[in-house]
Amino acid sequence: MLDHDVQEVGSPSPEAGGTTRLDTVNQQLAEAYPELSPQLKLAAGYVLEHPVEIAFQSIRKSAAAAEVTASTLVRLAKRLGFDSYEQFREVFQSAVQAGPVELSGRASQLRTLASQTDDQVFLDVGDAAFDNIGRLFTADNQARVRDAARLLLGAERIAVVGFRDTFACAYHFAYVGRIAMPNIQLIRGQEGGLLTELAPFGEGDVVVAFGFEPYCAETMRALEITRAAGVSAIVVTDTMRSPLVPGASITFNVANATPHFFPSILSAITLIEVLLAECVAFGPDGLVDNVAGFETRMRQMGAYVENG
Repeated sequence: MLDHDVQEVGSPSPEAGGTTRLDTVNQQLAEAYPELSPQLKLAAGYVLEHPVEIAFQSIRKSAAAAEVTASTLVRLAKRLGFDSYEQFREVFQSAVQAGPVELSGRASQLRTLASQTDDQVFLDVGDAAFDNIGRLFTADNQARVRDAARLLLGAERIAVVGFRDTFACAYHFAYVGRIAMPNIQLIRGQEGGLLTELAPFGEGDVVVAFGFEPYCAETMRALEITRAAGVSAIVVTDTMRSPLVPGASITFNVANATPHFFPSILSAITLIEVLLAECVAFGPDGLVDNVAGFETRMRQMGAYVENG
């Protein structure tokens, strides 16, 4: 099946040294995905989910794995403004060479240390957990975290959205974040109150949205409302094909694989800790004062049990 001709989007913006950041390419793919032909969607989906394979496999092997022709991958590269598939693949090679930190390699060590046991579920969960965390700590994500922290620190108000399986993420971000930044508000959307809660947010504000497949209609609605009001969005999701991605200012694609029957939120929770730590580390002195003041008030109210 041949792809239909599509209009080329703007060329990816080059970084220093002439390289294009992988996250820029991923964002463009995510934005263009709904309008692609069926064959280009297959190719784009494979590219988004298999950056390592794209970096080092031959075009024919990648095409076979994606169940498309090699010419489809070439057309996809040109759809994004590249002159050739090789130029497109160089972006992935440059990004993948940095790779995740060594944490992901500890999963195999876990298997070796526990090889005398027969609890395979325990081992599989540990394997997935270490791998998910390792995929989070990349050079691209480090730069993205810094950009997100700047966006959060410059916001007048911050709305946090996450429903059902990601409500724990939203709650954790809002609870811990408010200790340092009182302008953070958890959006609950209970009893039809989503629109009312989001009404005060507009230009100069930021919404942080969490969503994994299956994606919640309430999260999509919250992003539609805030986007229409000019609110900048930081999205934490599981794939660049997620419907939460289009229109986002910054997107974090976190791994959530697990043998468990529910998607893992471990990477998302770790990302929250990194983001909030970055805000306190590089934000104004008042954020540290807020944390100290919170602890003092909690102790004065008897919120903590003294040990010894």
